[in-house]
Amino acid sequence: MMTNNKPARYKQQRLQALAKRNDSYSFFNLLTGPEMLSTVEDLLPEDHRERLFPPTETLSMFLAQAMNEDRSCQKAVNDAAIKHAISGLPACSTGTGGYCQARQRLPLEMVSTLVHSTGKMIGDQIPDQWRWHGKRVHLIDGTTVTLPDTAANQAVYPQQSVQKPGLGFPICRIVSVICLSSGALLNAAMGSFSGKGSSEQSLLRPLLNTFSEGDLVLGDAFYGTYFLLAALLDQGVDAVFEQLGARKGSTNFRKGQRLGPKDHLIKLTRPVKKPDWMVQVDYDKVPETIIIRELKINGKLLITTLLSAEEYPKSELKTLYKERWHVEVDLRNIKTTLGMETLSCNTPAMVEKEMWVYFLAYNLIRLLMAQSALLADILPRQLSFKHTVQLWTAWGQQTQAVGIQADEGILFALIAQKIVGNRPGRIEPRAVKRRPKPFPLLMEDRESARKRVKKYGHPKKLKA
Repeated sequence: MMTNNKPARYKQQRLQALAKRNDSYSFFNLLTGPEMLSTVEDLLPEDHRERLFPPTETLSMFLAQAMNEDRSCQKAVNDAAIKHAISGLPACSTGTGGYCQARQRLPLEMVSTLVHSTGKMIGDQIPDQWRWHGKRVHLIDGTTVTLPDTAANQAVYPQQSVQKPGLGFPICRIVSVICLSSGALLNAAMGSFSGKGSSEQSLLRPLLNTFSEGDLVLGDAFYGTYFLLAALLDQGVDAVFEQLGARKGSTNFRKGQRLGPKDHLIKLTRPVKKPDWMVQVDYDKVPETIIIRELKINGKLLITTLLSAEEYPKSELKTLYKERWHVEVDLRNIKTTLGMETLSCNTPAMVEKEMWVYFLAYNLIRLLMAQSALLADILPRQLSFKHTVQLWTAWGQQTQAVGIQADEGILFALIAQKIVGNRPGRIEPRAVKRRPKPFPLLMEDRESARKRVKKYGHPKKLKA
């Protein structure tokens, strides 16, 4: 890992000087301005015409919603109305109908294309010193988000089966591919929380074309299956996973080709039973056996396609697998810091579009962090995501308020000032100290609850 022990004042001066001579941040201006957004307008319907909220402005407002604590459409329209008034443009209505219709017209492909483009742009800028043994490392993991309790959302993303109707929320499962070096989101897939085709493995399969030959995939025990390992090997992609729980009991380091203490090569045999999701032709193409490496480090059992113990020592694989935790933090940044944990759209089509808007907002912040890290000679993972969100939000508000084009080098210097702590092996209790308000749980649908309150009054609060 790169280190930089030079004085903070020197680093800040160097950062500002480099930024003035370096136009690398011009891509961010291009991306967030109408020039870049207009390049994807060819994805719009042929009958598209300019309206009060054209696609570029609609997407900008949608992005602002994703990065604002108040995510209501009314707030977005009010901000646009104030901007029009200050800029001397004709006054516009503060009604939300036009903006909501504009969001519905915004093509999903336009938003997802921008997410893929920003992820690729950040990935292409990764210098060699950010890679692991010259490989680009990709993190894969899944998470869930809740949606508004509407009939349309329930039909596509049903709530948990143990919950009564009206008491739960639709749940959407998301599987993401994130770059370890930069934190950029490269691709994602969404699906229902339960039922056929809803597993993380199923959602990951369409994303395999995200990986290129020579890449390395890092994931937890959910992904260490024979067919995924075979698919990655077929693409020339390596993997490091935790061993599946079902296989841990059969591990015997006295068998196979010994590479060292608790380290050996083993041969896996293709499962006899064809999975339901795979057609027979594809099953026949899967090799009957594959060779993988199995090793135990600090009580954790890992499997990998990196077979050379000399080129990839156990100690380095141990350090690498610890980096997998970054994907948990990245998903937390998207869900908690940006606020995607509970979405607000009432239909599945708008829900999917809203998620891609959040992913785009996340990648734009990661782009800022990557450029700041490059100029400051540090790693993007050393920078604070929330710190960058706060700075960028304030930067946009203040520069628009005074109507000037400020030097982004100053913004990069401010972003690079906040270095996050390195706390390996950190353990925190999954509990909250502050108690919630002592209200009873809603155990019936809301309409029935309203009738009960109207007839009997509000129930007493629970004891704190």
